[in-house]
Amino acid sequence: MFRVFILFGFAFYLMQLHITGDISKYINMKYSYLSLAAMIAAFLLGLVQLIMIFRDEDLAHDHEHNGHTHEGENTFWRKILVYGLLIYPLIAGFMFPIATLNSTIVDAKGFHFPKNDAAGDDPYAMNQFLKPDTSGYFGKSDYDKMIAKEKAAIIHDNPIKVTDANYLMTMEIIYTYPGEFEGKQIEFTGFVYNDPVTKGGNLFVFRFGIIHCVADSGVYGMLVHMPDEETDLANDTWVKVSGTIAQEYYAPFKMDIPAVKVEKYGEIPKPKDVYVYRTY
Repeated sequence: MFRVFILFGFAFYLMQLHITGDISKYINMKYSYLSLAAMIAAFLLGLVQLIMIFRDEDLAHDHEHNGHTHEGENTFWRKILVYGLLIYPLIAGFMFPIATLNSTIVDAKGFHFPKNDAAGDDPYAMNQFLKPDTSGYFGKSDYDKMIAKEKAAIIHDNPIKVTDANYLMTMEIIYTYPGEFEGKQIEFTGFVYNDPVTKGGNLFVFRFGIIHCVADSGVYGMLVHMPDEETDLANDTWVKVSGTIAQEYYAPFKMDIPAVKVEKYGEIPKPKDVYVYRTY
């Protein structure tokens, strides 16, 4: 019977995530069909298990009366361990609130340019920070064709309007071809992160993004130079900025990175969905 409760529990939990929309905090919604398939499979397996229990109930009853048992102590404790491991994520999912990633994660982990990643050339070990990098999920020629096609779609826009739908794509293109976007106007939104290195109205504007699932999530955005050096914006303040793209030497990375000389900005309400997702 424990199996039935566990299977139905996972099915109801996945259904709840889809109904509330919280599933988007865990996966790129492009793959939502996989979680829907898992939900249906859990329901069906739970029904099959329930039918098997009722079908074998009489046989099990007779088996007990005849005094036969094949379950040893080791098997009992092994089942307790296995069921406990399966039940824990259900308890955590139903009982614990869903935490939203914010600037405290950046403070805890820091951020860095992929070129400086200690993981080397392994794209699956690479932390995703500052620049979205999907090159590890494609062959080189396929990736070059994809990124060139995406660049052609926005290179002539002025200003470049960054939306939730194209945020990660646009950031990846700008970081890949920084020289081609220098001098262009850009508009984008995000939350403020006051980097200890940057002072005097210089800060970062970030969004947390999901490429496939929350396991490969990262914080992406750009260094911005505010028009007022006395700008005092607290971490996690949501803003919309517009300005001109430039390149600037950033000492912690020991390299030039794209930056924005802000001409206009304003505080905005925190969006309903704080995450952005990679589209292809």
